[in-house]
Amino acid sequence: MPATISHRRTALALTLAATCWGLGTVVSKRAVAELPPLTLLSVQLGASLTLLLSLMRVRGLPIRDRGASPLLGRLGVLNPGLAYALGLLGLVYITASLSVMLWAIEPLAILFLAAWFLHERIGPALVALSLVAIGGMLLVIYQPGTTGTALGVALTIGGVACCATYTVLTRRLLVTADSTAQVVVAQQAHALIFAFVLVAAVWLVGGSVLPPDVSVAGWASAIGSGVLYYGLAYWLYLFGLRSVPASVAALSFYLIPLFGVAGGFAFLGERFGPTQWVGVVIVLVAIATILWRGIEPAARATTTGPALSAD
Repeated sequence: MPATISHRRTALALTLAATCWGLGTVVSKRAVAELPPLTLLSVQLGASLTLLLSLMRVRGLPIRDRGASPLLGRLGVLNPGLAYALGLLGLVYITASLSVMLWAIEPLAILFLAAWFLHERIGPALVALSLVAIGGMLLVIYQPGTTGTALGVALTIGGVACCATYTVLTRRLLVTADSTAQVVVAQQAHALIFAFVLVAAVWLVGGSVLPPDVSVAGWASAIGSGVLYYGLAYWLYLFGLRSVPASVAALSFYLIPLFGVAGGFAFLGERFGPTQWVGVVIVLVAIATILWRGIEPAARATTTGPALSAD
């Protein structure tokens, strides 16, 4: 396959992953209104695994990749296990729009972790634009009373930290795996076991794990968000991550607020105040500038594999 076509397929996969994550957050906000966060995580992962295993069966793919590092599958406990347990707990206290804005911090964290752990060279222009985007997001959370609480912000940032660490570690270990699908299945199976343990712990201490009055729309939101957020998004993201440095793949995360804020506005009726809209504009301008400049600064990496071009 020509390099240009391969790069475009990688770019498309990362963009579609960002779309699934942004819209999946909006659907998750609808589901978490009826289901406890940890129960919701279990339902989402169960729906995702059902989809992925069905697709693998249709394609005749083996479930396990015996050549992959065992640690690669266990990273599922970190993400989506712990990361999205924290993220869904945070989503109880903040809006979907604020949630996706906070998750946009993740690319900057990945940039610095990739530079430190993977020795990827990061261009100063990319770092500067990322900092501008962070400044815009600080304006968004400047008035948390209108969109959430400090607890929700803290829980979400904890989830972001887990995801950034996951991306860097996965990029290091992914070269040992032959199939993206098998990696996604292994990681989400570990995450599902972790989620079941958390739900069991909540049940043992007397917490509510399954309300009796969950609507059909609530269950549909839980299952649909699982398919979007975990099944499709992770398959697409790891497909792209196989071909580019972690710092390059992280650039797709700047697109998540575009889809998340638009989805929250269109489907949930969420609104920001004037100061927060200024922050949104700053973030989106920084994103547009990054995309306009292309990803060439981050593509000068020392890791192997083709760099993703801007064309």
